Amino acid sequence: MTAAGVAAAVEQAETNPVLNISIFLAFVAVTLVIVIRAGRNNRTAADYYTGGRSFTGPQNGFAIAGDYLSAASFLGIVGAIAVNGYDGFLYSIGFLVAWLVALLLVAELMRNTGKFTMADVLSFRLAQRPVRVAAATTTLAVCFFYLLAQMAGAGGLVSLLLGINDKLGQSIVVTVVGGLMIMYVLIGGMKGTTWVQIVKAFLLIIGAGAMTVWVLVINGFNLSTLLDAAVANAAVTPADSILAPGLQYGHNPLDFISLAIALVLGTAGLPHVLMRFYTVPSAKEARRSVVWAIFLIGAFYLFTLVLGFGAAALVGADTILASPGGVNSAAPLLSLALGGPLLLGFISAIAFATILAVVAGLTITAATSFAHDIYASVIKKGKGNPDGEVKIARRTVVVIGILAIAGGIGVQGQNIAFLVALAFAVAASANLPTILYSLFWRGFTTRGALWSMYGGLGSAILLIVFSPVFSGTPTSMFGEGVDFALYPLNNPGIVSIPLGFFLGWLGSVTSTKREDPKLAAEMAVRSLTGFGAEKASEH
Repeated sequence: MTAAGVAAAVEQAETNPVLNISIFLAFVAVTLVIVIRAGRNNRTAADYYTGGRSFTGPQNGFAIAGDYLSAASFLGIVGAIAVNGYDGFLYSIGFLVAWLVALLLVAELMRNTGKFTMADVLSFRLAQRPVRVAAATTTLAVCFFYLLAQMAGAGGLVSLLLGINDKLGQSIVVTVVGGLMIMYVLIGGMKGTTWVQIVKAFLLIIGAGAMTVWVLVINGFNLSTLLDAAVANAAVTPADSILAPGLQYGHNPLDFISLAIALVLGTAGLPHVLMRFYTVPSAKEARRSVVWAIFLIGAFYLFTLVLGFGAAALVGADTILASPGGVNSAAPLLSLALGGPLLLGFISAIAFATILAVVAGLTITAATSFAHDIYASVIKKGKGNPDGEVKIARRTVVVIGILAIAGGIGVQGQNIAFLVALAFAVAASANLPTILYSLFWRGFTTRGALWSMYGGLGSAILLIVFSPVFSGTPTSMFGEGVDFALYPLNNPGIVSIPLGFFLGWLGSVTSTKREDPKLAAEMAVRSLTGFGAEKASEH
């Protein structure tokens, strides 16, 4: 199908949205049944937070993939490759390498040491109350930034399907997605959320794999033929620049370096991904889930290369950028070019499932962090009852959902892979230094943890606010007419991540109060061997 044919097909799909709506409703109905059935077994706090640690390694592997492969991976990266070529594929490389870093340095050690949340690990040998408050604060901030990206993807996706190109219509779409997210988490807890993620991961891998094979069949299973077709349909001059580095980041290599640091280090500080390791009954099952997750995630990021250049070849960057949803519409438009409205409806339902599953995972992580770390451990000083804790978690879900809806309305039109990169930068700046210092440095202190978390978080957010992301360019949130940008780069990672590590070290070496060496030794043994982890999980 030519670019003109795709544009005509888009109009036809928009004027006949019944099929698309039907597929959406069918998916929502099926997942709601799953969530309701899973939610019946939520009797304790452990059931609501970690699914009762009842998932097998393969099941959790699919759920990890479902959590990690967000709308940024499917819609954002495919769009970035279709429009920016080589530079867009850097997101795929960064996300995949980041996953390996998280596994090697953090995942199993965190699972062996913790109970429900990241703060359980960070406060293990430090002062409980201040560290838990700081960890909960950074968790909520990271989850909020990540939620913005998913909401932007939801608005763009449904706008494409229904032909909604005005702000009010997109706002209604984001509100509906937020409402569904709140309902899923309130009813299903971690069990319901995990099963939605498993179903979503299965559908996403199958759908993306089928489209990849289809694109390769059209090009005779010859990648060079595909790349030539993408160059022939490129919207930039010279056309072959989409195959070379520099199209997006060539004007400022420091911006690319900042993005790369944030992507590679960010995953190891993402609370909603790390929390997935608490849903299995043993360290052995955690390792099995890792193997499955590596296979699924690695395969998917290879698919994005073919899908991105396939969208450039079969749809064209001009058509993608001009459509409702902009750059995030590349994958749905490619499905339309390949299989018509039926495949568009199916792939869009998968993308919608992707968004719904990830926002549910983010929301329950944020709610768990607030209820377990702030309400139960700080406000109630560990004396609250689990039922009360779960009630607070449910109320927090509603508040987070409302905030996510409001923020999602504000970021419509932004590339979601780019927005997720900001979440990665905040996670790497605020969480990763404290996690690594807690796990590997016995001289780490409470002051170091607080300086690292608050300093990394504050610097990352300040740099984002005073960067071109917010003002000064046509793609900024406030547009070109408002300009208060002081920081020249789009991503804060190159400054805020080293600053987080430096503040953690400085706070520790200048601290007059040393931490209990026995607790440090116990944490080291538990993190490396898993001894005591199962006992901790029961309490």
